[in-house]
Amino acid sequence: MIRRGLGLLAFLPVASRIPAYARLVWALALDDRMPGRHKALLGGALGYLVLGRDLVPDDVPLVGGLDDLVVVAMAVDLFIEGVPPDLLDEKLDELEIDRVAFDRDIAQIGRLTPAPVRNVIRRIPGALGAVGNVVESSGVAPRLRTWITREEPRA
Repeated sequence: MIRRGLGLLAFLPVASRIPAYARLVWALALDDRMPGRHKALLGGALGYLVLGRDLVPDDVPLVGGLDDLVVVAMAVDLFIEGVPPDLLDEKLDELEIDRVAFDRDIAQIGRLTPAPVRNVIRRIPGALGAVGNVVESSGVAPRLRTWITREEPRA
């Protein structure tokens, strides 16, 4: 418990770089070369924040908001893991983000999550991809797309 608390204190210097990393994540999410299943992770994390159904209620002192932070950190960590290396290099250069500091920060964020939890969560993109493949091969995809976007069916 104390070790985890010290790990959170070590996270404080990363906080000053969060705006730059938010721009990086946004730029990657908008890029067509980024795999959709990794974009879905960000959507899931955003949904978790917006829905207000927390693993730990927000009114619990100190730890109430921590679950939101952990969910977002894990989603961003997995999202970044799924970025093709050349695309990541391109965006880091474009946004003038120091690669050494970025790699150090990502490693530090990864250490905040217990290994068993991290291992389970790392399977999510593959599961999302498998679900997408099943939906696509079942023939339901066009109807599902129409239902989600509320558009007229494609000819």
